[in-house]
Amino acid sequence: MNKSELVAAMAEKSELTKDQATKALNAFEAVVSETLKSGDEIALVGFGTFKVSDRAARPGRNPKTGEVIQIPASKVPTFKAGKALKEAVN
Repeated sequence: MNKSELVAAMAEKSELTKDQATKALNAFEAVVSETLKSGDEIALVGFGTFKVSDRAARPGRNPKTGEVIQIPASKVPTFKAGKALKEAVN
């Protein structure tokens, strides 16, 4: 499912127009991004948790040359599914 299909499904389920559903989805994306950027996490009980994890620096290899390179430490967004979401999928 791509973004336009998601917007259409959201509009149908919530009885919103596609324009309103697009605005709601864009607002959700912005809030999640801003919250994670500030170092906080978002916990939606039953659905899951969005948070930022630290990834340590590590050695890697350039696949083309085989040269060893150092991959710098970074912060990555993560999502952990909640119990209700896990059960809905199974």
